[in-house]
Amino acid sequence: MAERREINIPVADPNDPYAVPAAMPSSADTNPRSFDVSDFARPTRKQEDFRFTPVERIEEFLDVFTPSNATTVSVSMIDGAPLEPDMVTLREVPVGQEPTGTVGKPTDRVEAVEWASATRAFVVELKDSPAQPVLVKVHGAGTDLDALHLVVTAADRVHGDVVIEHDGTARLAEGVEITTGTDAHLSVTSIQEWSADSKHVGGHRIHVGAESSVRHAVITLGGTVVRLRMDQDFGGEHGDINMLGIYFVDPGEHIEHRTMVVHNHPDCKSRVVYKGALDGKGAHSTWVGNALIEPTAPGTDSYELNRNLVLTPGAIADSEPNLEIENGNIIGAGHASSVGRFDDEELFYLQSRGIPEAQARKLVVRGFFAELVEEIGIDAIAGHLMEAIDRRLARGEDAATQTVLEEK
Repeated sequence: MAERREINIPVADPNDPYAVPAAMPSSADTNPRSFDVSDFARPTRKQEDFRFTPVERIEEFLDVFTPSNATTVSVSMIDGAPLEPDMVTLREVPVGQEPTGTVGKPTDRVEAVEWASATRAFVVELKDSPAQPVLVKVHGAGTDLDALHLVVTAADRVHGDVVIEHDGTARLAEGVEITTGTDAHLSVTSIQEWSADSKHVGGHRIHVGAESSVRHAVITLGGTVVRLRMDQDFGGEHGDINMLGIYFVDPGEHIEHRTMVVHNHPDCKSRVVYKGALDGKGAHSTWVGNALIEPTAPGTDSYELNRNLVLTPGAIADSEPNLEIENGNIIGAGHASSVGRFDDEELFYLQSRGIPEAQARKLVVRGFFAELVEEIGIDAIAGHLMEAIDRRLARGEDAATQTVLEEK
């Protein structure tokens, strides 16, 4: 197996952790990093990384299992054209064979179980800069337990976009590794449009090469339980990571995203912006954002933001930003989060212009998400994303109308 790159967090002398404060163990990230499932305790709500997670609903993903391999994967250009092999290649390799396992290590038990359970990995390599985005379609073929591993790599000085679309019905543990060479510019957008009874757990591990930029977007619009963790580090100076997230949560769904940005090289920049809307009783979202600035990272510029729009009573949004700074020589670092309902003034303004309330609500939500959809910057999927959000809003309106009729 190829040498694995991993995030190196300074560790102080355990007998005197306060002797060198900058080298104290990070409180933002205390879990081990390992491919061995036994290195991770079985999750409970008492553990920090799982205190918001309905652990009882993901029990099947906590022990190594035999995957059904029923989930299908196909790769093409976004217009359906076949790949041009001199620019983009696809190959299937066993999990454990290079380049799998070269971007960090699993950071929780769920990811370690995926690594130990998956037997196949699909490797998408951008050798040159394609003229249009690459589309990876992941289709769930049923509720038999499955595991899948994806690797996306971009060579030196390559510019490219990769879109990963998930649909169908599945109970899937998935690991995604993303890495770039030097002076590369890569965009990876992962869209989850699962059926209502699907479950999806796992994580993305991202390595940004020196002088490179990565735009990483996660859009979750379906699934009874979705829990994804994103871990990132830099491979050299002047790296740039932009992590974007959009999620829409219906009644009874649990949608959870956790981001971990590690600044381990000088003069790097990170931005994390996640926005979610929750509609209906029992809708539950969780966003936990961690940013760690190590002593080896002067000149860091970091910011993370989470906004949640609660559309109806009974929905719950957990939002927890964490920032740990071990270096005083930085450009800036900050975080913010909020959970709130519709702005009454916005609704009043639109209704005063003759727009019905239902349509006004839709316009507010569209505006809430439109900025991020535009920032993702892939025209071929922008319209589809806004249509998908509209469908979720219409579904919520239909449910609300039905509730009123039943009450009468």
